[in-house]
Amino acid sequence: MPPNDRSPVGIFGVPMDLGQDRRGVDVGPSAIRYARLEDAIGELGHPVTDLGNARVPIPELVESDGSVRHLEAVRGVCEEVAARAEAVVSEGLFPIFLGGDHSISIGTVSGVAAAGGRTGVIWLDAHADFNLPETSPSGNIHGMPLATLTGRGPSELVEIGGPGASVRAEDVVLIGLRSVDLEERDLLREAGVRAYTMKEIDAYGVARVVRRAMEDLSHVDRVHLSFDLDVLDPETAPGVGTPVRGGLTYREAHLVMELINEANVVTSLDVVEVNPILDVRNGTAALAVELVGSLLGRRIIDLPV
Repeated sequence: MPPNDRSPVGIFGVPMDLGQDRRGVDVGPSAIRYARLEDAIGELGHPVTDLGNARVPIPELVESDGSVRHLEAVRGVCEEVAARAEAVVSEGLFPIFLGGDHSISIGTVSGVAAAGGRTGVIWLDAHADFNLPETSPSGNIHGMPLATLTGRGPSELVEIGGPGASVRAEDVVLIGLRSVDLEERDLLREAGVRAYTMKEIDAYGVARVVRRAMEDLSHVDRVHLSFDLDVLDPETAPGVGTPVRGGLTYREAHLVMELINEANVVTSLDVVEVNPILDVRNGTAALAVELVGSLLGRRIIDLPV
């Protein structure tokens, strides 16, 4: 269920950077915890349990797998994450998964979807993450998780959490896109995924886009928010795995979270791609904590407007 003022929250870290070739995002969960995530959530009235981390091998000790880098290692981690995600949801906790690169979402979304109910996904990201092995320029799995979750890609990953797609393509909304590979565009169009790029945000305003996204998902039973910090502009969030200029501003990002909170639909959350190696004084991790607070109901002032 969406969190209310006293909903228990479970934090689970997935310190994985196997899905990409730039080191550093494996330290993301530690950086976010260091930025006082648990205290920030507790101050909002939520009991918090830190459930520890998934077991993740380091890339130097993992053999690559041909055209898809670290396929078997990513599969193993995501299977563990999916099982833990399903259990956390079944226990009545609001789960917050800390990445790690965005390939962790193959496990998190598969797990929460397996817990029951038609699951929608809001994918806040500069990138579509909808490549297939044959279209990926790099072979990095962090560019493939959304395609995988909708049933496209290597069967070893698609079948995590159960046979077939974990979510339907028509139950996915992307927000903040500004870096999409040419063949990804065709794949998104063919799949019928709803996508709101930075052009729509610039033209119509972030509030209108978010409210439209909420309408797009009004038919599902639960909504998972997968939040990649690179949806923000690098001037605001420099410590991310794959920065792209022209993203959300500080206030736009908070407004996104505040409006999603008001819609009362999100039932689980990923926070991914925080890279402390590229950060300045852990500022991106601290911003991630602020934004989680806005998603969970922090207000500037608790009075009606």
